[in-house]
Amino acid sequence: MNFTEINLLGVYVAPISLMMIAAWLILIPLRRIADDLGLMRQVWHPALFWFAIYMIALSTIVLIVAR
Repeated sequence: MNFTEINLLGVYVAPISLMMIAAWLILIPLRRIADDLGLMRQVWHPALFWFAIYMIALSTIVLIVAR
């Protein structure tokens, strides 16, 4: 488990920032699917729900990369 900086066009970037962007990109289609299925009508606090889903996606990515 070695997280080192990534050279991105001459700029060193922390790996967690790239993982955060990947989790956000995963969240975009999930939001559209949830809107199409009407899931958001069943959710009490939409912002809290999406934050929890984002954290689940981010932690999954971190666990996969750390393996």
